[in-house]
Amino acid sequence: MLKNKTVSVFLATTMMVPAVAHAADAESDNAGDDIVVVGDVLYSNQINAVKTPTPIIDVPQSLSIVTADEIKQRGFTSIGQIVDYTPGVNNTQGEGHRDAVVFRGVRSTADFYIDGVRDDVQYYRGLYNLEQVEILRGPNALLFGRGGTGGILNRVTKKGTIGETFGGGQIAIDTFGEFSVQGDINIAAGENIGVRVNAAYESLNNHRDFYDGDRIGFNPTVRFQVSPDTTLDLSYEYADHERFIDRGIPTGTDGRPVSALRNVVFGDPELNFTELEAHLLRANLQHAFSDNFKANVSAFYGDYDKVYSNFYASGYDQANTPNVVTLDGYIDTTERQNLILSGNLVGEFETGSLSHTLIFGGEYINTSSDQNRFNAFWNTTMDDNEVFAIERPLNLRGGVGVNAAGIATTNDFTADLNDDTRVDIDVFSLYIQDEIKVTDWLNVVLGGRFDSFDITVNNVPNADIRTRKDEEFSPRAGLIIKPRENVSFYASYSESFLPRSGEQFANINGDNNALDPNTFTNLEAGIKWDFEQGLSFTAAVFEIEQSSPQPNDNDPSTLDIIDSKIRGFELQLRGQVTDNWFVSAGYSFLDGEQVDATGSTTGLRLRELPENMFSIWNSIQISDRIGFGLGLTHQDESFINNGNTAVLPAYTRIDAAAHFDVTDNLRLQVNIENLTDTVYFPSSHSTHQATVGAPLNARFSITGRF
Repeated sequence: MLKNKTVSVFLATTMMVPAVAHAADAESDNAGDDIVVVGDVLYSNQINAVKTPTPIIDVPQSLSIVTADEIKQRGFTSIGQIVDYTPGVNNTQGEGHRDAVVFRGVRSTADFYIDGVRDDVQYYRGLYNLEQVEILRGPNALLFGRGGTGGILNRVTKKGTIGETFGGGQIAIDTFGEFSVQGDINIAAGENIGVRVNAAYESLNNHRDFYDGDRIGFNPTVRFQVSPDTTLDLSYEYADHERFIDRGIPTGTDGRPVSALRNVVFGDPELNFTELEAHLLRANLQHAFSDNFKANVSAFYGDYDKVYSNFYASGYDQANTPNVVTLDGYIDTTERQNLILSGNLVGEFETGSLSHTLIFGGEYINTSSDQNRFNAFWNTTMDDNEVFAIERPLNLRGGVGVNAAGIATTNDFTADLNDDTRVDIDVFSLYIQDEIKVTDWLNVVLGGRFDSFDITVNNVPNADIRTRKDEEFSPRAGLIIKPRENVSFYASYSESFLPRSGEQFANINGDNNALDPNTFTNLEAGIKWDFEQGLSFTAAVFEIEQSSPQPNDNDPSTLDIIDSKIRGFELQLRGQVTDNWFVSAGYSFLDGEQVDATGSTTGLRLRELPENMFSIWNSIQISDRIGFGLGLTHQDESFINNGNTAVLPAYTRIDAAAHFDVTDNLRLQVNIENLTDTVYFPSSHSTHQATVGAPLNARFSITGRF
């Protein structure tokens, strides 16, 4: 790898998007410049989720990767938009204040990672500073530790580049009035130092009443080439985010969202909000002892201060004239500090006729998390529920309003303490994995991870301190058969676990501290096939047994543990059909049922589990300067609640894009969402909280580089 020019592109199916290929062609004419294009290998020194220098075709697991170039070309501004076009995963509402993904039928708010390090606080994550987004499906505690029961989402951030000075930026505005500006500047600060700064500001808006907000992201990084064999990356990120919380609309007697109410916001213009301020420090040291042995040590410290306050529909009466809605609500605060230290050694060596890629590593996590929640308290009902006549807007502002009976009512968010907990967690982990090349056509993966999870919870109101320590071993095994270099068949088995304190470990309730962690298993088989012209096909079939916390049907602020079995398969086609036509298509079939304590199925389907999901995106380059895109995403109907009485209807959304390159360094672009102005409800949280999809809208952007 030479020191002047480096182009690193990661794609899920070992191919390169047209922009990268064009860049490589252009740069190769410069004498003395070296270009390294990485399309088929996930390298450990990129600190991504796989951790070893393994070709994607040899990874015995289903995965998808979206690069920074694709994020810009597709006009993505959120994790949720990426998920819309990824097979095997779908969005859940997240109560309007956090990213929340359903990985193969398993809802998660904590299985998020940044540069391979756990990022478990509940918030909306920005995309402004990313090199790529990786979505791995199937439980795999060996690499990720606890959780990850259906999969994980890892964000890889941009790092400083040594020996180059470059920059770029984007200004965008959409038809709702949302505005954003972002910049990316890299400076060669010395022969062995690269300084990079990514920053973004977003003024938020959308189609719903009262919705607004601001988001600021600032991420300076420095890369030091300490020696030819040693690299140090240092990073600081500041996140400041506030937005209106919208928890959607209720369902009617037919169990479906009441379309006639799609323009009504069931919240308080002043008291439905979330605010987050975070300071994130990252350091990574990489050292090559030789060409075949490398070490990677990283440290992460995150300080998060978050509050979210909201009212939402908890009941709906269609029989009443006029219709009335019951509002519930709460205000919740979280102060969390995460310290994560990790390191691993990757070695490539041979024993006799066997070739090995061995990773041995460890991790220490210390988490301090203080959280409390106050329920709504109405002076008219003396509890957390109050009934209002449905009108636009509701007769409520700042916690003061008039109820359905015409009586003035006032809420107090300081009168009813729901919980107040102080949590301390220490986690020690050791893991080892060996990727063994037995012959040119047979690879075997074997490994395991030991986790010690020690939690102390101080329930402040009850002066009750509870502790629990769980020690778990999680194995992983895989078999890869390669009849040809560009074709692999694989089978894998993996396990994961989740302590009874759950994803956000707010408490160890009742007798739960006497129970063992939930364990999860995944059986998967698949094929990966890279065609010569740059088109790749992947397919996977899988079965997952798992338990997960789900909102209670009658009280969505509390959780039930639901056991389930999930089976399905996924298909993914990605790459260049012709020199001017790029396609990305995915399909998933998911079948999952709830099971009882004996393991027998109950006849109830899992919530938020569409049987069929399909997406396709086409990028067509008409000329050197003009291109357009066209795609759609389809989701079958699914159940909103555990009792299968409320339904999210099926929908198909069509999206489009077009761009014009004014010069080699200046692009004008428009991205259109919901081209046919379809009324749809893409996600939900509970029975009376169905998200209202955005109508036809367009985002206009100007992107430049220098």
